[in-house]
Amino acid sequence: MAYEFKFPDVGEGIHEGEIVRWRVKVGYQVKEDQPLVEMETAKAIVEIPSPKSGTVLELFGKEGETVMVGAVLAKLDAGEVSSSGPGVVGHIPTEEKGVVLPSRKPESKPAEITSPQVLPRVRKFAQDMKIDLAKVKGTGANGQITEEDVRKAVEASSRSGAGEDHFGPVEYMHLKGIRKAIADHMAKSHATIPHVTHMDEVDASALIKLRKSKKAEAEKQGIKLTYLAFIIKAAAETLKKHPALNAAFNDETGHEIIYKKYYNIAVAVDTTEGLMLPVIKNTDKKDVPEIAKELAELAQKCRDRKIDLADLQGGTFAITNIGSVGGIYATPIVAYGNTANLGVFRIKEKPVAIDGKVEVRPILSLALSYDHRVVDGAEAARFTNDLIEKIPRSLLRG
Repeated sequence: MAYEFKFPDVGEGIHEGEIVRWRVKVGYQVKEDQPLVEMETAKAIVEIPSPKSGTVLELFGKEGETVMVGAVLAKLDAGEVSSSGPGVVGHIPTEEKGVVLPSRKPESKPAEITSPQVLPRVRKFAQDMKIDLAKVKGTGANGQITEEDVRKAVEASSRSGAGEDHFGPVEYMHLKGIRKAIADHMAKSHATIPHVTHMDEVDASALIKLRKSKKAEAEKQGIKLTYLAFIIKAAAETLKKHPALNAAFNDETGHEIIYKKYYNIAVAVDTTEGLMLPVIKNTDKKDVPEIAKELAELAQKCRDRKIDLADLQGGTFAITNIGSVGGIYATPIVAYGNTANLGVFRIKEKPVAIDGKVEVRPILSLALSYDHRVVDGAEAARFTNDLIEKIPRSLLRG
């Protein structure tokens, strides 16, 4: 019996994915939970397993093609896999043995919509995007054209490659994968959350001394002890005293704050594909060497595009470390679903006044962006003050 396997909902708001590599071909025999295809979502590259055993009858979509969640990926003969044929890639396709498999029926052309049903805001969006609604197929109730339908039409008509504008040569790049997710997420966060940024400075003398005293011991365990690991630990402990910074505004109700009783720190990682936010779970229960080791492992998985979706979910507070690149200050954007994002910058020697005398000290700059619907300026300042007090003493648990 033929079974249609659809691109499943992999969670965390993922609604589309790009086919990276088919792991099977028509005629291959597969077993339940055997990988069928590698899909690149806005978060990572994931393997999609077969929900049933059987023979591959049809594959829908080419490598490099973007498909929506719910779209049919493959059609399987859901009968038992032959005991003589291995359910692995490399099994000789059935059609090569002279057996003709059912061919895919030609898809019927959607009826042309002459008077599409569309809400005014969707019509305005289509006008702004220069999309002809008469050529858009509606997927909403009773064929209504939705904003998502218009967005798909925009993506389908996007240009890629070389071109020219009025002044000279240009190159068009169609956004997809992580880069598209970043664009969508940042736009949503910036448009939804009223941002304020509180800035302060830390005398990092004690932090530098503490790290230096523990660095050799950590290296013997194969751990690179970074300043960031100390700050992550300090932030997790400080959040316990300031629950509003570990909360989220509930946009669904519009009148509710969700205080989270767990402390999962998301840390921005720069990759060739764009920014990713792996999450260190239960950070308050881990010491600095554990945090440093886990962060290094997660960051490498991000750069290799081998990160699990579970490792990108569940963050309650974010840290953006710009110090490894440079800069003095910036204003981080709060991740949608969080209340705050702490920017950490490069330690620089600066002249400061100490007991009426000018001394040169290593100064660490911090910038805390927060959702003003949840946190007021005074609370942000108190959080930052307490964080500064904890940073030099944050190595040991508790």
